Formats: sequence, C-alpha cells, structure tokens
Amino acid sequence: MAAITFLADCMLGRLAKWLRILGYDTAYFSDINDEELVYRALQEKRIILTRDTHLIKRKLARRCLLIESDQVLEQLKQVIDEFNLKASSRAMLRRCLLCNTPLKTLSKGKVKGRVPPYVYKTQRSFAYCSRCDRIYWRGTHISRVFDRLSQLRSTASPPLP
Repeated sequence: MAAITFLADCMLGRLAKWLRILGYDTAYFSDINDEELVYRALQEKRIILTRDTHLIKRKLARRCLLIESDQVLEQLKQVIDEFNLKASSRAMLRRCLLCNTPLKTLSKGKVKGRVPPYVYKTQRSFAYCSRCDRIYWRGTHISRVFDRLSQLRSTASPPLP
C-alpha cells in the first residue's frame, strides 16, 4: 500500500506545515489556481485538502477533503481522524517544513559554522534539506510542538506521540 500524500490548497499553509512535522508528504503552493491544483493532485496521486467548497465540486477533484475549521489544530485533528493517520516520533521532523523535501542526516562536523555556536555545542544530531539548504535540529521548539500535539491527544482517534 502506498503512503498517503496530500496537496493543501492556498488557504491551508499552516496545516501543510503541521502534516510535514508529523512526517506526511504534503505539497503546498501559495499561488496555485484550482485547475493546476487538481491537475497536480491527479498526476501525483495526492489527496486535496481544501477549504474551498467550489473546488470539491469539480469533476476531476475526486480525492478531496473539505476542511471545516479555520483553526489549524482542529484542521489537523480532522485530517488525522479522516485518514486514520498515525503519528510517531520516529516519523516526525523528517521533511523540510518549507519545501516538503525529505531531510537527510548530517554529521555534526558538517554543520560547524552553519548553526549558532550554542546549538552546535548542545545538539548531537542534525538534518539537512538539500533543496533549500536549511539545517534542522531538535531544539527547545520541539517541546512546543509536542505540547500542541498533546492538545489533540485526548480527542484524537489514533494515538499521538
């Protein structure tokens, strides 16, 4: 069975980022029109996530989910529940939050001078996006991510980390 992939419409950039945080391949374009969005979704076999009621009525937009809320955590919960998504700490933070590219592990020696000195001193593992040349690490912001996800834990159907 192929992994589930998404294409979020221009109104769902924050949801796309959260799905990427969870490790799900989620394409997002802030300036794409409906016709191009539907075409890309068909070509790439992606499920369209949208808040646009007109878009879901298009004949070729067969695999769509109309996102009901304008609150990102409620949107995330809806997607998790609808597709029975699993969230594991192993899969989390494996995609670039900006461009969706899978991240590669980078040795500590290769980031010297490219990350703040404190980060270099305190972190052991790093990930790298070869497309946008961005370096990631599991800093203190990760605890905020887990805090936000824990808000969903009590009401989400699948277990969250």
